[in-house]
Amino acid sequence: MSQPAAHRRRPESISHVDAKEAVDLATAQPENVFLFAPNLIGYTRVILAAVSLHFMSYHPVYCTITYSISCLLDAVDGQVARARGETSKFGAVLDMVTDRCTTSCLLCYLAIAYPTWAILFQFLIALDFSSHYMHMYSSLATGSASHKKVTSDVSRILWLYYNDARTLFLVCAGNELFFVALYLAKWTTASVPVDLSWISVPFFGHFLTNITYAEAVACLTGPVCLLKNIINVVQLWKASKILVGVDLAERAEARRLKAI
Repeated sequence: MSQPAAHRRRPESISHVDAKEAVDLATAQPENVFLFAPNLIGYTRVILAAVSLHFMSYHPVYCTITYSISCLLDAVDGQVARARGETSKFGAVLDMVTDRCTTSCLLCYLAIAYPTWAILFQFLIALDFSSHYMHMYSSLATGSASHKKVTSDVSRILWLYYNDARTLFLVCAGNELFFVALYLAKWTTASVPVDLSWISVPFFGHFLTNITYAEAVACLTGPVCLLKNIINVVQLWKASKILVGVDLAERAEARRLKAI
């Protein structure tokens, strides 16, 4: 008799190492993972992000340059890791934590710059952190080797997002560019050299009149930001269902063992 699908299909398992053994290995460092090339790129991203935060309140040019380079390096470290055979769990977590913290810091500034929309920026921070944390935890709970290994039968949306490098880059880049454009909109006044006053949008009217370059970029990348956060909602919901499924499987196994 064939086994149920839940038991038949097992994800790729990760190796389980005792915490004390892991600490001892990291201390002895037979191979220095901390100095892997992609992790050095990760440290560079952290430094650049810190520099951008330093300049954020008074020098938009330096802030934008350092912030943008930090974000662009996110597309490099993974390729370097695979090319050099230096993929690591530490590097994956460093990458994710840097992404979350960098974006959240910018959103905190935007909440101050646009107080009317502060609650929205706070919601985006909460959604970003919660969806990625639960997704990472659900990946670990199911023995997945990476949070990016999502199959289409779990979620086609997440599968397309994580398994197509171009889609992942364009969505993440568009999302960050939207927030950067909102930041620059508070500093720039130069209008685009095109008369757009004839364009009227329902509920917004002739809002394109005298629109600045930063505002134009924000208008173009706004839909990408919306898509990114829809993906975050899907990720949060799927991770929640996976964790509930793991709970139910463990409870059923506990009852089976108790009945023996």
